[in-house]
Amino acid sequence: MSDCTHDCSSCKDTCEKKDFLAKPREDTRIKKIIAVVSGKGGVGKSMVTDLLASATLKKGYKTAVLDADITGPSVPKAFGLTDKALALEDGSGILPVTTTQGIKVMSMNLLLPSDGDPVVWRGPVISGAVQQFYTDVVWGDVDYMYVDMPPGTGDVPLTVFQSLPIDGIIVVTTPQDLVSMIVEKAVKMAEMMNIKIYGIVENMSYIACPHCGEKLYPFGKSAINEVAAKYSLPVLAALPIDEKLSAAADKGEIETADCPAINGAVEAVTRQ
Repeated sequence: MSDCTHDCSSCKDTCEKKDFLAKPREDTRIKKIIAVVSGKGGVGKSMVTDLLASATLKKGYKTAVLDADITGPSVPKAFGLTDKALALEDGSGILPVTTTQGIKVMSMNLLLPSDGDPVVWRGPVISGAVQQFYTDVVWGDVDYMYVDMPPGTGDVPLTVFQSLPIDGIIVVTTPQDLVSMIVEKAVKMAEMMNIKIYGIVENMSYIACPHCGEKLYPFGKSAINEVAAKYSLPVLAALPIDEKLSAAADKGEIETADCPAINGAVEAVTRQ
């Protein structure tokens, strides 16, 4: 039908449901894929993705990061990756770049001649590149893959949810007045696409006083528990504003940074 929205859950027609899932390479086996999303930019979603991958690796799992933020990739810098992704000799695939500790990464910045080169592409081309990151990259055996999504609910999130076998999403937000709107956008899109939501991670939640350990709230007291209860979602983690984490990302050493607060989110993913 010409007016089909591809949202089969809301359709009363009896047409055969189409399978939009892309197929990875035969030598790729990914057990679970988790998308890290946000309804808006500037909430530290990529930082949360990096911390999730690092903590998952430390638990002994084979871990990978697919950087789906094509126009604003930041994952390689946080992991200190300077090598470029290389194609196989026969041109049949692309090798991901592996971090010092062993996380496999694919990002647009691993393909560009210079990290500062802009990607000026239209939506369909960007979506195609993200899909190729899944189908053409030689991921090998991966226990947990984290997909760093671009903010919002546009072409790329739609492509990822339709073409990748996403097991669930983690919603990242901050303790500001926009929190309810941010969560609501992500939750509604996940529900439309019939994707499970693991829960919410609140980033920049507080500052711990370096002298007494008291929690200070520069953005005001968080309302994350009320928002989570509204949508019947668990709060997986509340991450502090920590200059050590920022410094580690700037130095390309995020996978060696210590962030115990992220462990709750990792446990939620790995126990299901």
